[in-house]
Amino acid sequence: MSIRPEEIKVVARGPEPGGMGGAYRAFGETLRGLRTTMGRMFDKPVTIQYPEEKTPVYPRFRGRHKLHKFEESDLEKCVGCSLCVAACPAECIRVVAAENDPENRVSAGERYAAVYEINLSRCIFCGYCEMACPFDAITMGHDYEMADYNRSDLIFTKEMLLAEPIARTPLRGEGE
Repeated sequence: MSIRPEEIKVVARGPEPGGMGGAYRAFGETLRGLRTTMGRMFDKPVTIQYPEEKTPVYPRFRGRHKLHKFEESDLEKCVGCSLCVAACPAECIRVVAAENDPENRVSAGERYAAVYEINLSRCIFCGYCEMACPFDAITMGHDYEMADYNRSDLIFTKEMLLAEPIARTPLRGEGE
């Protein structure tokens, strides 16, 4: 099988690498890459005074966990079903369910979470616990200042998760 001359297609190509054409293209691409750097060179730096000014977080940011109650009855939304425990890939949630007492109800269901703990040193803040909860009992807020010196202080109990987050005070006073 032979190839006929009319079947041959000629592909247009650029200049051969090297030489003056290659050096000119490389210099042009270098200048194009430095355009952003040169454009920002004379801008003043943006400094945020961190404890006093905080940058708002992205709307889908997942921070500190919160347990919720019904506003009208003050009963807990968590019924101790442990779906959040099953959904957690880091295995950092511990739920111990107990039966509700008719005289002293804790949640709206038949059961409630007697123990609800989240080990934040293991948590990967994936949000699966929030998605797995059928009652919207646990959500993740926008608080991100949770650092601590001891690992044992990073285990949040049910009382800590039900409470509002602590307002962090600036380290410096005004005028310092």
